[in-house]
Amino acid sequence: MTDISGKAAVVTGGGSGIGMGLARELARQGAPVAVADIIFENAQKVADAINAANGRAVAIRCDVCDRESIRRMQQEATAALGPIQLVFANAGATSFDPLTEMSDDDVDWIIDVNLMGVMRTVRAFLPGMIAAGGGHICATASMAGLLPGWIPAHAPYSAAKAGIIGLMMNLRLELAGHGVHTTSYCPGGVATGMKVNNARYRPAKFGGPGTGEVHVGEESHDVAASQAFYRPEDIAPIVLNAVRNNRAFVFDHAEQRPLFRETYADIVEGCYDDIAAWEKEHGLPAANPTGAMLVNPAG
Repeated sequence: MTDISGKAAVVTGGGSGIGMGLARELARQGAPVAVADIIFENAQKVADAINAANGRAVAIRCDVCDRESIRRMQQEATAALGPIQLVFANAGATSFDPLTEMSDDDVDWIIDVNLMGVMRTVRAFLPGMIAAGGGHICATASMAGLLPGWIPAHAPYSAAKAGIIGLMMNLRLELAGHGVHTTSYCPGGVATGMKVNNARYRPAKFGGPGTGEVHVGEESHDVAASQAFYRPEDIAPIVLNAVRNNRAFVFDHAEQRPLFRETYADIVEGCYDDIAAWEKEHGLPAANPTGAMLVNPAG
């Protein structure tokens, strides 16, 4: 079990949407919270609301695309709240443009903020968590990462979110002896305001902030429109319950289970059927006598 009450927490992307819901719920459950966001005013509003409700919070500006910004955030959060034992790597951005229509900056931003932003955040806080003897990292991935064939025109986003899942699952093995646990949160439909506000979070090195809405094509819109979108404050207790119980994953739409089965039972199992049939017909390849290494026969 991971205790939440009394444990200092950091939430990136905490100024709005899912991050705001998580920050408020953490405070409600007794955790002092560092609310980190690239738009400081948003972080301050959330921190002010928490403090007004007799919680404890501090606002910190942080751009997760900037390693130095994350390091400063880690130092400020630790100075304000003490050792951080709960890390919610939640900051992200989205896109529904076809890959061939995206600029290099578009692709780089989506990969950088969603995947590398989580990686940098984890690397900044992990040594302190290990030194403290335990903690929990919860990274916001997506059902689009767990089921990357689900929503069209979502390629860099799905790739980045799938990378988060791989990171969290492998770290789970690496950290098993340190008392640090990991969770991938895979939202399946949460009303975050991202469609309208997404461009505001774009760092200068990827073209800077904008004001336009995210364009969602017809095929992607049809999939999204079929989902119920929950409020961040309603899914936050679900996420914290999974963290408390050290779950590897947390979902928020039980009715999406058949989509998982279609992807992994039908598609992936079908590919295992292919290799099993090949081996039955052709036999197994001979094992390389030197194992993983290739040896030049000529010496």
